[in-house]
Amino acid sequence: MSATSTIEWTQATWNPTTGCTQLSEGCRNCYAAKMAGRLKAMGTKRYAGGFELTLHEDLLDLPKHWAKPRTIFVNSMSDLFHKAVPLDFIRRVFATMEACPRHQFQVLTKRSERLLELAPQLPWPKNVWMGVTVEEAKHASRIDDLRHVPAAVRFLSCEPLLAPLGELDLNNIHWLIAGGESGPGARPMDAAWGRSLRDQCQAPGTAFLFKQWGGVRNKAAGRTLDGCE
Repeated sequence: MSATSTIEWTQATWNPTTGCTQLSEGCRNCYAAKMAGRLKAMGTKRYAGGFELTLHEDLLDLPKHWAKPRTIFVNSMSDLFHKAVPLDFIRRVFATMEACPRHQFQVLTKRSERLLELAPQLPWPKNVWMGVTVEEAKHASRIDDLRHVPAAVRFLSCEPLLAPLGELDLNNIHWLIAGGESGPGARPMDAAWGRSLRDQCQAPGTAFLFKQWGGVRNKAAGRTLDGCE
């Protein structure tokens, strides 16, 4: 499945796989799982299995048919480095990205250990950005795994930001996205957590993007990151 994206840091989505399984606290209110449930209820064939991990071979070449250059979020409805996605399929996804230098591809995973394991077996063209999600300090090791991946751009998604992350090693990390949780039951985000990340980005020259407050409680509070949103 692909679509024009409303995500602030990308223009389109491309989902050669859909479905996933929960891995950490950031997955508790997963928007993709809820959307998959709605699409299944609507009778959408690609989501007949709901949020079960599914490979869509017919979508592997889709970006090749997009003539206009786009920034594309890969697998907004899944995790490419899930253990159930075969290495050969991941290689085919990367082959498509390599064959489409006019596009920028953004890949995001929580499964940094498998990413690190497979990285030497994958091509890393300049148009592929690789990121990991770090929602709590106990997952900071994902940053160390990412740092060893030879992607042209390495980025962090600290969203949903569930707790202070403490001092992070941002060397060789090019971009950091921070944001609160959205949707029903969203857990609150403290403004101080976002400010800390923003300030830590300055010394290593890591670009910082504050995406959203997220939940109603955060929005109603009317807090800011001192004008640096």
